[in-house]
Amino acid sequence: MPEPPADGPALRRAALGTADISFFVVSAAAPLTVMAGVAPVAILLGGIGAPAGYLLAGLTLAVFAVGFTTMSRHVRSGGAFYAYITRGLGKRVGIGAALLALVGYNGMEIGVYGLLGTTTADTAHALGGLDVPWLPVSLAGLVLVWYGGFRSIDFGAKVLGVLLVAETGILALLAGGVLLRGGAHGLSAGSFAPGAVLVPGTAAVLAFAFAAFTGFESTVIYRREARDPDRTIPRATYIAVAFLGLFYAFIVWTVIQAFGAEEVLAAAAEDPGGLFFAAITTYVGPWAADLMHLFIVTSVIASLLAFHNAINRYALALAEEGVLPAALGRVHPRHRSPYLAGLAQSALGAVIVLAFALAGADPYQQLLLWVNTPGMIGLMALMLLAAIAVPVYFRRTAHTEGPWRTVVAPVAAAALLAVAICLVVSKVGLFTMASTTVNTVLVALVPAVFLAGLGLAQRLKTRRPDTYARFAAEPDTEAEPDTEAGPDTGPDTEAFAEDAQGEEPCPLPTPSSPEPASAPSTPPAPRPAR
Repeated sequence: MPEPPADGPALRRAALGTADISFFVVSAAAPLTVMAGVAPVAILLGGIGAPAGYLLAGLTLAVFAVGFTTMSRHVRSGGAFYAYITRGLGKRVGIGAALLALVGYNGMEIGVYGLLGTTTADTAHALGGLDVPWLPVSLAGLVLVWYGGFRSIDFGAKVLGVLLVAETGILALLAGGVLLRGGAHGLSAGSFAPGAVLVPGTAAVLAFAFAAFTGFESTVIYRREARDPDRTIPRATYIAVAFLGLFYAFIVWTVIQAFGAEEVLAAAAEDPGGLFFAAITTYVGPWAADLMHLFIVTSVIASLLAFHNAINRYALALAEEGVLPAALGRVHPRHRSPYLAGLAQSALGAVIVLAFALAGADPYQQLLLWVNTPGMIGLMALMLLAAIAVPVYFRRTAHTEGPWRTVVAPVAAAALLAVAICLVVSKVGLFTMASTTVNTVLVALVPAVFLAGLGLAQRLKTRRPDTYARFAAEPDTEAEPDTEAGPDTGPDTEAFAEDAQGEEPCPLPTPSSPEPASAPSTPPAPRPAR
């Protein structure tokens, strides 16, 4: 793909190790917010078998990661999802995927500014009895996240590392208290018994569980900034999936033990937003519940920063492709960050947040859920397209990878992801708490954006054939570790192998607003994706 000019600054090379990339992708999932805000609703719907739903979702995404990470060793473009899809399914589909990725990641981030406003307001009320308006908080969050993205990538990794330790640490503290005291009636593995898992509500739990992993696939976006990316990217991807799957299941199981199999359903029905706060108050102490309130706010900020960085790198890649304005491809000479892409993304976020505020929309039920939900479905659709692209690519390409990595796992992942998307779409009302008309529009946005991308592809092919021909091309060489004079090499000008639509050939190159305990007992709408 096109790279910055030889005399211009580039992204910082060899800046991120496995742990750093893992911090980015796990932070995007916002584990504490998912657990305190959404897991109680999953328990209500799926009963005590809810923990198994998170395990099943994790196993499905681990299968997806097999082909996904194998592809990462063969595709070195900074375009991540859209580059993989282009290699397998052709440039038209790849450009459609690029637009869907840009809109999907923006949806996943911008809606969460509504959640930041509501969680901060809830925390201020619970801890100090203060009534804080949500809009100033959301706008302040926009500035804070912009600054985090403006600074160097290793600065962001350090910030996310601290915030992630805080949010997972408070959940581990809760789990430790429950285990040490043996729960309400002793510890039981009944949550994983077939009779508890094979119930009608499991389908809804699976829909929530898949949504809770959104963002783990962004490991590959950081390829150009990773140390030894052929090893770092797969490791970070597997670590993220394994950690999230096991951690989610373990924490949900411990909360069930904290109340007891029978009592937890009544407690979740009475006050889902206060379930985790009540548990940690009983088993650790009121001071821990206060910390949990604070760490939920930092969990949301960490998620926003992680998605902001991912969006900036997608915009940078598309600017280098010539699809977006070239100015978005500029890199800051000191911080080596895509600073203009970050500024544009923050400006877009401010416009959308202000538009919802001026319309009198609810920051949680409308700004968060209506913007977040199509973003989540769009990213799941991208995973499905990527899974399909893997076996197609390897069928055409000379390689030494085994059939498990290139055929069996990706085909199985595609089938499982198709089922997951159907589950999410069929249960979309649980995510949005909106009318059928609103839900239809939100779901329809995903194919509409993809079709718009196909139209953009045709326009580029007709009016800017050079840009179209170079789309998602590979760099000539893998980037060396960063030096002061170390920008990337120029674009690959190799011809592309014929794709399924008869296009140019591809080169064969050698990743709820949880209400406070004091909030009213009205069940909150579940948060759709973290």
